[in-house]
Amino acid sequence: MTVLVVGSVALDSVETPFGKADDVLGGSGTFFSSSASHFVPVQLVGVVGSDYPVEKLQPLAARGVDLAGLERAEGESFRWRGRYRHDLNSAETLETRLGVFSHFKPKIPAQFRNAPFVFLANIDPRLQLEVLKQVERPKLVACDTMNFWIESRRSDLLELLGKVDLITLNDGEARQLTEQSNLIKAAKWILARGPKHVIIKKGEHGAFMFTKDTVFFAPAYPLENIFDPTGAGDSFAGGFIGYLARTGDLSEANLRRAVIYGSAMGSFAVEGFSTSRLLEITADDINRRVQEFARLVAFDASIGT
Repeated sequence: MTVLVVGSVALDSVETPFGKADDVLGGSGTFFSSSASHFVPVQLVGVVGSDYPVEKLQPLAARGVDLAGLERAEGESFRWRGRYRHDLNSAETLETRLGVFSHFKPKIPAQFRNAPFVFLANIDPRLQLEVLKQVERPKLVACDTMNFWIESRRSDLLELLGKVDLITLNDGEARQLTEQSNLIKAAKWILARGPKHVIIKKGEHGAFMFTKDTVFFAPAYPLENIFDPTGAGDSFAGGFIGYLARTGDLSEANLRRAVIYGSAMGSFAVEGFSTSRLLEITADDINRRVQEFARLVAFDASIGT
């Protein structure tokens, strides 16, 4: 099984209370690929400028990320500079330079078009819709979005909801999209418009997965050291979709397991700047953390006397 991801490939400069990093790997497509490649081969579609240090992507290629869909355009690469204070749930954007990403029109290579699993990372929903016209009957299509697209491309986003199986978004975005303060009502609103599954991420407070008939909650992994929250949501998505693709099982029970794998990968991502931690962990590290998740939520449901 393979996973196709279409998203941004950027250079980030990040400041947190625990340090800083300049011009490091960033972007939704990059974080997703760094995470998902622990489970299955990944096909990455994105664009970088003529100034991009492509050698920095070689560790991804070594992990099985196919970069044939990465376009090299004349101009500046997408760059983001941000700062986190002690509230690590929200970033203060200091500078955004879209560069060549502002003219990005995804072109899916012929050898990528039959990918069984497709993740439409956080890009303009009009582009996400264009990607769906270029792929051939995927087994599962998932998407992400953000507050900017909810506000500026609402009608396109609503059209997209009717064409995807699953959407991931954070709690603020869910409330903004649905105009519902209650997350259960927000999830029902989204489910009524097409997706079979809605994952609402709550940062350090975990994640919910909603279906028409069920609710599943996974706590965030308790970490003593968090260096950089950037990309945690995309890393979650990479672990979630990557695990589903590796198993090929879309049952409710396996989707719940996938949420835990996604949460595990998100927890690794924040332990280092950029993708550094994701690129150094092993399968044994991932399995141990998933088992720690199992112990974290295990309890005896029998009623005491």
